[in-house]
Amino acid sequence: MRILEQAQALFLSRWYDEVTIATVAADAEVSGQTVLNHFGDKEGLFAAVVDHTSGEILGRRDRAQPGDVPGAIEILVDDYEITGDASIRLLAVEHRIASVRKTMDTGRNNHRDWVERIFAAPGVTDELVVVTDVYAWKLLRRDRGLGRDETVASMRRMAEALIQTQTSAESTKRRRRR
Repeated sequence: MRILEQAQALFLSRWYDEVTIATVAADAEVSGQTVLNHFGDKEGLFAAVVDHTSGEILGRRDRAQPGDVPGAIEILVDDYEITGDASIRLLAVEHRIASVRKTMDTGRNNHRDWVERIFAAPGVTDELVVVTDVYAWKLLRRDRGLGRDETVASMRRMAEALIQTQTSAESTKRRRRR
């Protein structure tokens, strides 16, 4: 478990290419051979970290209640505060590392499923995926330098506006049918 925890910390804080078996071994205070015996190679170690981290992410996000937009955005931003920078780094290298691309594809699918379940606004699902994407967090938090609370407020306003627009459009359609 110590190896996995050290590897997780390294993958969350560094670029994929900067994480080596030797670095993980040194941080976990074991030999490189011990890491290889447990995980096979760097990709095996990365896969184990992804499995562990994915469970944590899903656990955090599953606290969101369907229909509770403010609560869901708070939970999402809190998750991005932990994993957002690492996700951005992984997205930057996914085009050349197959295991990273697979992980990011899974993450995109999981995010979409979460958006569909939590916001339940089928007419604007694509837009809600974009508004709640890690890149939206990065633009607000890192590029614009907004604080956590300002980022939450901004993402919340965008999500609520989309849902309101969809709700209004559905109401208009129902009235026209009558």
